[in-house]
Amino acid sequence: MPAFSFGDTLLLATALFSVGLAGVLVRRNMMFMLMSLDIMLNAAALVFVGAGARWHDATGQVMFVLVLALAAVETAVGLAIILCLHAHGRPTLDADTGNLLGR
Repeated sequence: MPAFSFGDTLLLATALFSVGLAGVLVRRNMMFMLMSLDIMLNAAALVFVGAGARWHDATGQVMFVLVLALAAVETAVGLAIILCLHAHGRPTLDADTGNLLGR
């Protein structure tokens, strides 16, 4: 018998995704938005692992590794954008100033 049921896993993933979505919608700081996106991706990965455990299939774990790789790439690109904003003299990490990147 598994330690957690599939319903419990979905409930936890829904809670994590909701916290991440609230973080993206409420916070304007780009670093917090990146962290919230990572929380949302981890919630999706948790669903894959839970579904793989539910149906006794290893593809959920494979998808988990792919989601982690996607999260690493997303973080690297986001940090590159933040560094580019800082290099152009933006003193703040406010997401509303990101549209001025080309100037």
